[in-house]
Amino acid sequence: MTTDNDSTLTHTDSDGSARMVDVTSKATTDRVAVASGFVEMTRHTLDLCRTNALAKGDVIPVARLAGIQGAKYTPLLIPLCHGLSIDHVDIDCQLSQDPPGIRIRSTARCQGKTGVEMEAMTAVSVAALAIYDMVKGVDREARIRSIELLEKRGGKTGQWRRRVVSTDGKD
Repeated sequence: MTTDNDSTLTHTDSDGSARMVDVTSKATTDRVAVASGFVEMTRHTLDLCRTNALAKGDVIPVARLAGIQGAKYTPLLIPLCHGLSIDHVDIDCQLSQDPPGIRIRSTARCQGKTGVEMEAMTAVSVAALAIYDMVKGVDREARIRSIELLEKRGGKTGQWRRRVVSTDGKD
């Protein structure tokens, strides 16, 4: 399903087989993508994160590094994703009281022929997995929620922004 004006699938050939999109003729432009996600947890677990009392260490720096590394490995994880020379990835993690958890926001930037949406989304996903890994020993009910692309800029289609942004981690 597509929400753009173009209703053709770009990752299939005329026989319906999966293929990588040919971006040879596309112009190189500045590309930016922003994604977010949420790791919901108990207040007790959030307090352990806030006070750096988790047995596995300080959750925010680990999540930040995991997210950056995840963005760099995106084409190895997503089969038809182009390998990009990423210029910058920023991971911001904020502790949330209501609901209790950690909000993750990533921004990926590059100059390229295709967008960095998958890198931004992968960064959030891997950061969330790192947080979950660090808290699962004390909070089996922790869960990853609301991973979504918030905006993208660059390329032929220009700018796109999500109209409704999940701000509370709830579905």
